[in-house]
Amino acid sequence: MGMNCKPKCWAIVPLVILGIGALGWVVMALWNWLIPTLFVGGRDIDYMQALGVLLLSKILFGGLRGHGFHGRWHRNRLEQMTQEEREKFQTGMRSCCGSKNKQEASCSTEAHTD
Repeated sequence: MGMNCKPKCWAIVPLVILGIGALGWVVMALWNWLIPTLFVGGRDIDYMQALGVLLLSKILFGGLRGHGFHGRWHRNRLEQMTQEEREKFQTGMRSCCGSKNKQEASCSTEAHTD
């Protein structure tokens, strides 16, 4: 996100932070419920360790590039759009968070097509 993002684009930042926090709590609760009872010597973990396990599992199993199911779904959806729908979508995204006005967005669209 650039410095020129509209306020509505910044509204998603607290939701992402809240989602990561909630997911960390879920990992911690599940770990502390399952691991000590399933494995001899398994210990409880705290919240920061749960976030570390979450990050480690993302690195090991999901990679850092985001090419999982969600990325494939978006790519397939973009491929099914007509050229006009794709350009309208890209211009809308750039005007939201990518550039200060629609003239800059259209200039950057033209630059990418060359």
